[in-house]
Amino acid sequence: MIIRKLLLTLVLFPSSIGFASESSLSLNLTKGVTNISGQVYDLHMMILYICIVIGIVVFGAMLWVIIYHRKSRGAVAANFHESTKVEVIWTLIPIVILVGMAIPASRVLLAMEDTSDPDITVQVTGSQWKWHYRYFDQDINYFSLLASSPAQIYGKHKKRENYLLEVDRPLVLPIGKKIRFLITSEDVIHSWWVPAFAVKKDANPGFINEAWTKIDKPGIYRGQCAELCGKAHGFMPIVVIAKSSEEFDVWVKETVSVQARIREEEQKSLGIDMGMNELMALGEEVYKSHCSGCHQVNGLGLSSMFPALANSDIVVNPDRLMDHLNIVIFGKEGTAMQAFGSQLGLKELAAVITYERNAWGNNTNDTIQIADINAILKGSGL
Repeated sequence: MIIRKLLLTLVLFPSSIGFASESSLSLNLTKGVTNISGQVYDLHMMILYICIVIGIVVFGAMLWVIIYHRKSRGAVAANFHESTKVEVIWTLIPIVILVGMAIPASRVLLAMEDTSDPDITVQVTGSQWKWHYRYFDQDINYFSLLASSPAQIYGKHKKRENYLLEVDRPLVLPIGKKIRFLITSEDVIHSWWVPAFAVKKDANPGFINEAWTKIDKPGIYRGQCAELCGKAHGFMPIVVIAKSSEEFDVWVKETVSVQARIREEEQKSLGIDMGMNELMALGEEVYKSHCSGCHQVNGLGLSSMFPALANSDIVVNPDRLMDHLNIVIFGKEGTAMQAFGSQLGLKELAAVITYERNAWGNNTNDTIQIADINAILKGSGL
């Protein structure tokens, strides 16, 4: 038993870096909560044991030869050249082993790629540095962002149990249903990875990759972006909440209702003029959660990477107000500046642009209203 544990520790140490659902000390892959993840686990263990047996046989034979055929025992090396029989044997044995490993591996790989006949389809879009989920069969779409606060990240507050693995809005899925994921990206290459589902698929800009899962039991399952995608790569977690079909249906109805109500309230607020203090308070909150990662809390940006907003011409120049509005709402192609028109509400957009034009000594006294943002979005057809 001790020898077996030692072998597993030595061989499996690299696979211990991940998310161990059963124990933080787990040194092996976990079976996960899907049939496919169970197949992957069984395949992994089968090949592991084959490799261990090969290792024991090969190194055992070498050790036996070293001990019993050493010069001090009077052993004399044989002198021969070429042997067809030996050549055939040591060629056929590896072929048989590889074929024996390839057949079950191919079955598992084919099953992992079979996205046919899904019950639910969810589009997963990665961007720096968040995930966007859109349910094809329901009128639901939303962004999922890191929920760990900057105070935790910079060591000012105690880190919570799920530090860097918590989000503001998790992906909600039903158990017992086949779910197809259409995975893509808005900017650079990301990778949507949930170990418990045995799903890890690259999100490539301009392409759509497919994956699927069928969750066996309810629970909360966590993952991360598994592709180095920029400075905040480590702050792009994935959280999935698996519910029963009945609970999922209730969630869908509630979410559709809430999103419809938000849209109605935004339309009702078009005629409301917000005061400077209200805009600045909300704008600071939005800026810190969505913009400070690149432009910094003090608005000075990062040299050669992210431009400063403090005393920036596009921010303080009254003749460039429309440029400022457009770059926040529609982003800037070819840069890390995202389009926030689809990510933030009208009120949040008005507030954050007002904040940028009046914070850090910019003091333009410009106030952007909800109606101004709505007019630009309507003019663009969004």
